[in-house]
Amino acid sequence: MARLGLRRFPPLMLLLLLGLFLDAAAAAGKGKRTGGDGGGRLRFRRESGTFKVLQVADMHYGDGRSTGCEDVLPEQVPGCSDLSTTAFLYRLLRAEDPDLVVFTGDNIFGADSTDAAKSMDAAIAPAIAMNIPWAAVLGNHDQEGTLSREGVMRHLVGMKNTLSRFNPEGVEIDGYGNYNLEVAGVEGTQVANKSVLNLYFLDSGDHSTVWWIPGYGWIKASQQAWFKQTSLSLQTNYRNEEPRQKEPAPALAYFHIPLPEFRSFTASDFTGVKQESISSPSINSGFFTMMVEAGDVKAAFIGHDHINDFCGKLTGIQLCYAGGLGYHAYGKAGWSRRARVVSMQLEKTVSGEWQGVKSIKTW
Repeated sequence: MARLGLRRFPPLMLLLLLGLFLDAAAAAGKGKRTGGDGGGRLRFRRESGTFKVLQVADMHYGDGRSTGCEDVLPEQVPGCSDLSTTAFLYRLLRAEDPDLVVFTGDNIFGADSTDAAKSMDAAIAPAIAMNIPWAAVLGNHDQEGTLSREGVMRHLVGMKNTLSRFNPEGVEIDGYGNYNLEVAGVEGTQVANKSVLNLYFLDSGDHSTVWWIPGYGWIKASQQAWFKQTSLSLQTNYRNEEPRQKEPAPALAYFHIPLPEFRSFTASDFTGVKQESISSPSINSGFFTMMVEAGDVKAAFIGHDHINDFCGKLTGIQLCYAGGLGYHAYGKAGWSRRARVVSMQLEKTVSGEWQGVKSIKTW
């Protein structure tokens, strides 16, 4: 397979083509955002055959105007607060026009929040105000305020325009916020009722719950079992339901804490920047191997380490950092806050029919 090239992009991040197929994605058209089909279902845009996700990591939202900024240039300190984070998020939403926003944890900094529910409302407000569907997972700081980890997730699933779910029904599973979303093909086409793109969301925990194991949490066996079964079911449906497909629909995974495999890269085999150590769990629970064996996940996106924004490919899966968005979160003075965009492009037949996913790119 030919290696897809890189293009230079200004401020937020370098563009990395993920190489799902040989051909580069066609330029994304600015068709009307559907966000869904009126019944809450996500689907690709009719005009451009694209679906775009904006990943927002580590807002660390506190109490709004009264919460100051960290790691900004001296001249940026006056007047800088959580409201700067809000303004930046609005700017990104207008510039990128995503079909879905994914908040990948540490959405609020619970310890600096007087009322966790109000802080979460303020953090997510731009997506709601712009009527964009959104989904969220938890980080390791969301529950450090007035709401427990369970309470934070219950609040998230009750908010306007959310596609977040508490947990799969009827399944005994660790954590809060393990769920999947399906993205259907273009309305009016043969794949209109098929999920041509799948999104997995998992709770990577906060800190180890085993007293003799130090460090951060990890994706547990019960979560991996749910992922395996869900992936198998989605792949079976995609291959067997009309029109039948030979390959599984591609999938993306979103969670907060990096897997140990994020440590696998050297400066020569990733794109982007690595400016701090990888804060992964002290044990490897095997979720990366599970994704490789499942065969549908093309990329996993995380947050947690705010001044890393690199992507590296390992055993066929791109592992990508988003970089930190929040001004109340630690960062690096002079290094811009940022977010990650992922854009999927459908294949188009000679007759003009939109089919399955042709390529995935991220910046």
